[in-house]
Amino acid sequence: MVAERVPEKVTGAASKLPWSNIRKIGAGLTTPLHPDDYLSLINPLWTARELRGRIEKVVPETDDAATIVIRPGWGWHYDHVPGQYVGIGIQVEGKFHWRSYSVSSPPKRTGRTIAITVRAMPEGFLSEHLVSGLEPGTILRLAAPNGDFVLPDPPPAKLFFLVGGSGITPVMSMLRTLDRRDTMPDVVLAYSSPTEDRMIFRDELRQLSEKHEGLRLHLQHTDEDGILEMSDLDRVCPDWKERETYACGPAPMLDACDEHWESAGLEDHLHLERFSLDLGGDGAEGGTLTFTNSHKEIEVDGAKTVLEAGEEAGLGLPYGCRMGICHTCTLTLAEGTVRDLRNGDEYNGPNVSIQTCVTALAGDCKLDI
Repeated sequence: MVAERVPEKVTGAASKLPWSNIRKIGAGLTTPLHPDDYLSLINPLWTARELRGRIEKVVPETDDAATIVIRPGWGWHYDHVPGQYVGIGIQVEGKFHWRSYSVSSPPKRTGRTIAITVRAMPEGFLSEHLVSGLEPGTILRLAAPNGDFVLPDPPPAKLFFLVGGSGITPVMSMLRTLDRRDTMPDVVLAYSSPTEDRMIFRDELRQLSEKHEGLRLHLQHTDEDGILEMSDLDRVCPDWKERETYACGPAPMLDACDEHWESAGLEDHLHLERFSLDLGGDGAEGGTLTFTNSHKEIEVDGAKTVLEAGEEAGLGLPYGCRMGICHTCTLTLAEGTVRDLRNGDEYNGPNVSIQTCVTALAGDCKLDI
C-alpha cells in the first residue's frame, strides 16, 4: 500500500471541525482499521493509542552516562514540573522493557523535545542499552511525567541540593529552570561522585555557578575525599537547618539524610527522591490465588506481589517496569480483594483492572488468565 502525503492545511468546512471530530469521521471511513493504523505508517509518532517518542540524539556526558534527547509524539504536553520523571519503554529483542528516568531538561512550552540523562549500571540491562545501544530515529514508548520531588513555584528563598551520582539529574532540571527564568535564589549544591570525570554536568554546573552569584557548589570526589557524612554538613552548608533540602542519590545516603533531619526535628524540610520502588504500604493478609483460565492455584503470603506469585506458579504473566508505571502488567481481577503495596489502597472484584506488580492478596482471589 502506498500512503498519500498528508495535506499541510485543511480547507473548507473540514477546517472548522475539531481534530477529534475529524478522527471520528475517519474512523467510520476506515473501519475495521483505525485512522491511527494509517497515520502511523506515515509517521510512527502520529498515534493517539499510546504516547510515543523518537530518539533525536544521544549526547555522551561521561564514559558511562549520556543524555537522550527525545521528540514526543501526539498527546504529549510539554508541561512537566522540574524534578519529575517519565516512563520509557524500549523494545529489545522483541520485548518491551520499561524504566523511569528523571527529566533533566527544563519545561519548555514552545519546545519539541525532552531529555533524560542515564548512567549505565553494571546490573542495569536497560540503562546500558540506552547509553550505548540506541540510534537516532529509534521509536520508544512514553509514560506521562510523574513524581512529587519537584521545584515549588515560587522557589524557596534558600535551597540546599544534596545529591550523589546520577541523583543530579532531577536537580539539573530544577537548576536549568531557575537559570532560564533568571530567578536563581540562594542555592547550595553538594554533589558527590567517585571522581571528577564521572561527574555528570560538571562543566555546566561550574558555568552556572560563575553566572549566578547565589549558586555555590561543593563538589566531593569520594575516591579521594571520602564519603560526605552528615557530620560534614555544618562545614559544607553551615545554615542547612534554615534551608529547604532536596536530596537524591544512593539509598544509604538518603537513609542517612532521613535519620539526620528527623533527629533535628526538620523532617518537613527534607524532600527525598529514591530511584527504587518503595513498597512501603501496609502488607496484605494473603490467601489463595486462583488463575481461572490456567486452572492453577497457589497459596500466597501478604508480602508477595501478584506478579511474583504468578511467576512462582509457572505462568508467564505480562510485565514491563515492575514499578507500577507502565501498566503492562494489568490484569482483570475476577473475584476477591487486592491491596496496593505502595499506599494501602484496596481494589475489589469482579472485573476490576489491577497492576499485578504492586498489589498483593487481601484474601482469596481469582484472576482471569
